[in-house]
Amino acid sequence: MIVGILKEIKVEENRVCMTPAGVEVMKNNGHQVLVETTAGVGSGFSDADYIRAGAEIATGPEEVYATAEMVMHVKEPQPNEYPLIREGQILFTYFHFAASEELTRAMIDRKAICIAYETIVNPDGSLPLLTPMSEVAGRMAAQQAAKYIERSQGGRGILMGGVPGVAPATVLVLGGGVVGTHAAQMACGLGAKVYLLDMNLNRLRYLSEIMPKNCFPLMSAPATVRELVQEADVVIGAVLLHGAKAPKLVTREMLKTMKKGAVLVDVAIDQGGCFETSKATTHSDPIYDVDGIVHYCVANMPGAVPLTSTMALTNATLSYAVQIANSGWKRVAKDDAGIREGFNVADGVVCYKGVADAFGMDYVPVDEMLKFEP
Repeated sequence: MIVGILKEIKVEENRVCMTPAGVEVMKNNGHQVLVETTAGVGSGFSDADYIRAGAEIATGPEEVYATAEMVMHVKEPQPNEYPLIREGQILFTYFHFAASEELTRAMIDRKAICIAYETIVNPDGSLPLLTPMSEVAGRMAAQQAAKYIERSQGGRGILMGGVPGVAPATVLVLGGGVVGTHAAQMACGLGAKVYLLDMNLNRLRYLSEIMPKNCFPLMSAPATVRELVQEADVVIGAVLLHGAKAPKLVTREMLKTMKKGAVLVDVAIDQGGCFETSKATTHSDPIYDVDGIVHYCVANMPGAVPLTSTMALTNATLSYAVQIANSGWKRVAKDDAGIREGFNVADGVVCYKGVADAFGMDYVPVDEMLKFEP
């Protein structure tokens, strides 16, 4: 199979979906790899590095889309790419369809085969291709909160860990999954007092055992959120509904009860955000103010640390890319239940229920699509 590696064009996205080491693995499996020129520069990889690994260099996205049978990205295709996508072409990337009806309808119209990193599952229900970027984003969330709570950045002027004789910041983390756990660990490491909320009692028992003593795992409920946002200097939104829009856990009304200069970090912004007042921002213009509360809602947080992120992403995605390329999309959809969950839009229909529900579209399971295939 010819596999295309695109240069990211979303604003301030410096990651690339595959390292030169990953290209070498694809080549060893018998596949041709076409890398758009300068695709890896933002992550520290030159065209020469890819050539040494066995890749061919394409002059632009037009050549990649025209030639490759499977095109890989980090972020979702942008509107100027839509016309380049061919019917039946496999696109393997983060899509987050439930946050964009425009993107969903475009991929339906192009009849592309859209396999989303974020909905592929392991047998235990974990999300292997979302996990590495969730780890990065969770850790970054605490770092960014520590930065923007400084007075010079518009925050309250608090040191996250305090000093002897002065109380540390209070951090509220909504969601005890991968993002929330890593955010809480980092905040705890900085010395903050951390409340970590989740709705799964077994998960809370586990978190109570593994988290530091300055972390307090609590059962999440609307009343608990309303109470704790009043105490919080920082709120980190780390909720995830698998393949669906994030719920709005902090309302506009709640902002009025918060301390002026408190910081909201919405890591769920790729899925629509979990704060009612959230809107996507960029690394060059990352924050805005609503009712005296600082909002940080950068939609591609791991793009700020592209070398770490690219290596972590390739570690996770490479084996799946090889499997798809080796077998083709129809065979892999039949044979691998975990990858089958990654199919969100295929051959002109929505085949992921969370996406169909988000926009009131018809839902056709992948199994139904392939029922009459040999």
